Amino acid sequence: MKFDAKKHKCTIVVDQDLNIGLSMNAASVIGISFGKTIENLVGPDMQSQDSVNYPGVIYSPLPVLKATGGYLMELLSAAEQDDDIHCMPFSALAQSCKTYDEYGERINSTNSEHIELVAIGLIGPKKKITKLTGNLPLYR
Repeated sequence: MKFDAKKHKCTIVVDQDLNIGLSMNAASVIGISFGKTIENLVGPDMQSQDSVNYPGVIYSPLPVLKATGGYLMELLSAAEQDDDIHCMPFSALAQSCKTYDEYGERINSTNSEHIELVAIGLIGPKKKITKLTGNLPLYR
């Protein structure tokens, strides 16, 4: 997917029952993964008048919302059925691992129906993302 801030919207939805530390971890991991996988999501580096470099940032707002764990699964299901929506699910399993190798071993040996989502990132056409998330409150 090539991101276009005029056409697309992105958001992260976190399980409302997660503690603040795990919530921030989930949102930051999804944000990093978005930056890696979505073309044109992050702008070029900028420099201040005195030549201090500031790395590029996302081209559009990235609200972090909250929902129930059940609604996270509904969002995943809806996103998987729509080719226009890119989704980035993040699991409790991932948060429980100490290394990436451990994560790989555990995720490869677990059926997806047994994987609890703690957050999901969504990017797609503005109307579609708003329809899915427009009723959700901001994470505060």
